[in-house]
Parts: sequence; structure tokens; C-alpha cells
Amino acid sequence: MSEEGPVSAESHRDPLRAAAETMREVRERCVWSQQITHRDLVPYLIEESHEVIDAVENGTRDDLREELGDLLWQVLFHSAIAAQDADDPFDIDDVAATLTEKMVRRHPHVFAGEVATTPEEVLVHWNAAKAAEKRTRRSVLDGIPRGMPALALAQKIVGRAAGAGVVAGADAAAGAVRPSSETELGDALLALVAVARAEGWDAERALRERLRAVEAEVREAESGA
Repeated sequence: MSEEGPVSAESHRDPLRAAAETMREVRERCVWSQQITHRDLVPYLIEESHEVIDAVENGTRDDLREELGDLLWQVLFHSAIAAQDADDPFDIDDVAATLTEKMVRRHPHVFAGEVATTPEEVLVHWNAAKAAEKRTRRSVLDGIPRGMPALALAQKIVGRAAGAGVVAGADAAAGAVRPSSETELGDALLALVAVARAEGWDAERALRERLRAVEAEVREAESGA
């Protein structure tokens, strides 16, 4: 540790740099942190992400600032672990540089002279840039994290399925009363969960199993079978 303490004088003028250097010190000097792996951190990352969501939906501005900091700490922690990898190290500066390059590339209407005057036009640029980046993907379903909660996963898969010409859930929707607001949608979802509980069904498992069938439909459509 330098004579100036755990962070340098320059870091005091740059709070993000100070946070990164604090994390580095913790990784190097805390016996618990020294043993932590990327996999070990996953439960903490999930928890901190949900705490940010809770702060957005129910908390104060102070709560949100604190929880965003805790989530940032997870990013810094993963980066500090990665920096010590013997075969393919990278640090928080590499993470930040990769992020900046991606965001500049995906916003040509901001940085490269393209034009987007509506949110829909912005999405056209975003999706075109993303498609160019992911040329090796063979399915619209590639890249969807399967660890997402079932409802969030369903919304993602339904959107991707539509891009492949598969209208997921159309049969069920045809016979159902269509909610006219998010509040009514919440009521409808809660009612379905109540039915599942009464019948002894696992609502999460039921949705995930249905999603597997949708995925199979999408991949069949993509293969031209």
C-alpha cells in the first residue's frame, strides 16, 4: 500500500477510479475476498440486482444510490478476479473500454452521422449493429440467458420467436380476457398463480416447460423443417 493510503491522490479526484482501487486492495488484502471466484459471486450479483430493482420501485433516492453502488461493486469484484487470471486477464479498464466501443457502435445516430428522430429508428440502428456483432449466432434464441426468471425469460423468448415468424401463446391468448393495463395484467397473472397453488402445480416449472416447446418451434422454423 502506498504512503497515501489505499487509494492515490488522483483517485480522490475520480470516484470511479477510487472505487476500482479500493476493490483491488480488498481483493489483494482481504482473506475472504482472495478466495472468491466468479461462480461464487453469482448469488450476490443476483441479490444485488434485485435490490436495485426494489429501490427503483419502492425505495428512496438514497436507497437507489446505495444499491447502484453495491451493484457496481459486483462489477468491480468480477473485474478484479479477472485481472488475476493467468491465461486471459482483463481488468475494469478493459471492461469499460469494451463497453464504450459497443455503445458508440450501437449509437451511430449520436456518434457517426446517422439519423434517428424516433425511438423506433433508434432501435433499427441498435438492432443492425447488434446483428453485425453477433454474426456467429445461428438462432434468434442464441444469447438469451437461461437463468432469467421464467416471466422475464418468457417475454424475451416471445419477442425473439416473433422475429422467426412463430407467434407464441396465440392459442391461449385467443380464449382469454385481454388485460387493458399493467395492473390488470398483474391481477391476471396472480389469478393464474393462485390456480397453480390450488391445483398443486409449479407455476415456474410450467412456464419453463412451455418455453422449451416454444424454443423447439422456433428452431424448427429456422431450419425450414
